[in-house]
Amino acid sequence: MMEKIKSFEDLKTTNENCSACLDTKFKGAQGKRAIVLCGGTGCISSNSREIMAKFEKLVKENNLEDKVTVNQVGCFGFCSQGPFVKIYPEDTLYRLVTIDDVEEIMEKDIMGNEIVKRLLYVDPATNEKVAKQDEITFYKKQRRIALHGCGQIDPENISEALGAGAFKGLARALTMKREDVVQEVLDSGIRGRGGAGFPTGRKWSFAMNGGGDKYVVCNGDEGDPGAFMDRSILEGNPLAVIEGMTIAGYAIGAQNGYFYVRAEYPIAVSRLQKAIKQAEEIGLLGDNILGTDFSFNVHIRLGAGAFVCGEETALLNSIEGKRGMPRPRPPFPAVKGLWEKPTVVNNVETLACIPYILREGAQKFAECGTERSKGTKVFALGGKINNVGLVEVPMGTTLRELIYDIGGGIPDGKKFKAIQTGGPSGGCLTEKDLDAQIDFDNLVARGSMMGSGGAIVMDEDNCMVDVAKFYMEFICDESCGKCSPCRIGTKRMLELLTKITDGKATMQDLEELEELGRTTQIGSLCALGQTAANPVLSTLTHFRDEYIAHIVDKKCPAKVCKNLMSYQIDPEVCKKCGLCARQCPVGAIQRVEEKGPFAIDQKKCIKCGLCITSCRFKAIEKK
Repeated sequence: MMEKIKSFEDLKTTNENCSACLDTKFKGAQGKRAIVLCGGTGCISSNSREIMAKFEKLVKENNLEDKVTVNQVGCFGFCSQGPFVKIYPEDTLYRLVTIDDVEEIMEKDIMGNEIVKRLLYVDPATNEKVAKQDEITFYKKQRRIALHGCGQIDPENISEALGAGAFKGLARALTMKREDVVQEVLDSGIRGRGGAGFPTGRKWSFAMNGGGDKYVVCNGDEGDPGAFMDRSILEGNPLAVIEGMTIAGYAIGAQNGYFYVRAEYPIAVSRLQKAIKQAEEIGLLGDNILGTDFSFNVHIRLGAGAFVCGEETALLNSIEGKRGMPRPRPPFPAVKGLWEKPTVVNNVETLACIPYILREGAQKFAECGTERSKGTKVFALGGKINNVGLVEVPMGTTLRELIYDIGGGIPDGKKFKAIQTGGPSGGCLTEKDLDAQIDFDNLVARGSMMGSGGAIVMDEDNCMVDVAKFYMEFICDESCGKCSPCRIGTKRMLELLTKITDGKATMQDLEELEELGRTTQIGSLCALGQTAANPVLSTLTHFRDEYIAHIVDKKCPAKVCKNLMSYQIDPEVCKKCGLCARQCPVGAIQRVEEKGPFAIDQKKCIKCGLCITSCRFKAIEKK
């Protein structure tokens, strides 16, 4: 166990010693090599732990314990290519590794110094194999600030975090006056990464000026469909978030901080618990940190998965043991928050950026980004995109760069249709927005929002009415029911969307849908209800013709809505093999006449699609 760190000098020495140890892994010091595996949730679900265990077994069997180490790290980000195995010091990156590949990597690379070329990433543009991570297009335009250390350090080993610079930012903060720390955060220009984009330094200054007990709360209740930014940060470098929370505590005069993390993130919670325990054991949390009169303790509260608890006042109610429902504002939490005391609520990504700001200086952070949106932003890039994964890009990066350069474009040569940013609270942006810069104000001006960082790409096969319906179903399930505009308005909007996708709506329903959306925006108590109609209103703005096609023509242009489409067999193409009939679960496919082609009984057909996938001759089409 590491000795207690009791002073600034102790921390400086520890950082230096741990950095030298980290060089053993990264740079091959003392002739050692390191096998590093992604330990993020995505790769673990694809057997990363079993792959790691097999590497450890083979290292032991070949008596290589003194020459080779096997390590886990946080998320590499390139989720569609995982599980990953990286070999140091050569920096060779293998992707889509399976248990069956382990022996070959050991035999050829570790013992034979020969790259296993078949496991290298293949650049789709050049068709060339790429051996090093930094040379892959997916990573070239990224810059890691919030994701510092993720994919490099073992998140369960505090010495590796210290080697990567952990707590240097806190050490600098503790030599400054509290108001100077707040000013440093103000000067950096950082705005809250949870969605609203409120200046972080201003929020801290409100709480700093309050009296009595104060609290810092980390909002880790990430609930947007397709979002996994906060989870990956907590899994990959929990100590960065702990350090950010501790700096906030010092700045506002708080002695206690609370992590609110949803229970569906067991790996993140486990690593956070270990990081807190390790920091306490060596004196970086608790009483008289680094020999100063500043004391700070960190606690964890688990959320039960209510999306509304991502709203800060509902989250505070949940921590207090009350039902997770929002409070009227003002007063705001920075004035009257947890247990009616001044409370700063920041999300995971915001707090993960704070150590960088204090370590490197506000100016260094502000150099990156746009005039009103400084720094970087982490996105969970998903949907109809080749390179699904976690990306961190400078503010000001265009949507085109995000989708085509980093994301690798749309699969199968399909045409880009829209990108939904901000999750259920956001809106759809279209082809005309591709050259728009990503920042807080620009996205809002275009009818969407940054949100916490979800980015779902859609292609020509997506029905935008169906997309709006999907998000409204989610919002209806997650509404707490406290205020009528949200409780009733979202339900009525879902009913109208269902009516449209079923082909039973009129143009009067379309007018009512839009009016309901505006009313819900204006009348709802919290941000969940105020933004609930965004997917509906943005799709109505950009894709009104699709709504009209559903209502007037009784057709779904994307051929997604089941009640507005049919499966039909082309008798000229049908080979009469009968495979589709054998696959049909409801017996809807039969011969038209003896020894003739098959046909689908539209009254029986449940539109499951098994006939299309089973037909080898492409004789069945959606109509």
